[in-house]
Amino acid sequence: MTTIAPAGRAVAESARAMPTPVYILLHGIAAAAFIFLLQRYALGATLQSSVIWALTFGGCAIGLAYMQSKR
Repeated sequence: MTTIAPAGRAVAESARAMPTPVYILLHGIAAAAFIFLLQRYALGATLQSSVIWALTFGGCAIGLAYMQSKR
């Protein structure tokens, strides 16, 4: 059985929402992994450079996800 959520989306009654901090961290991890793989293997950057870019982009992604969650 489903119910209509306030935003108009159907939500199963047994479904539980994942806490917002988990989504924020997953967003940062996914962004960091993507940029690391892109830098390291697609662009052939050094390991140190790839890690620095991954940390930078991961931190920016966490900041962006946090800001969007507070809208």
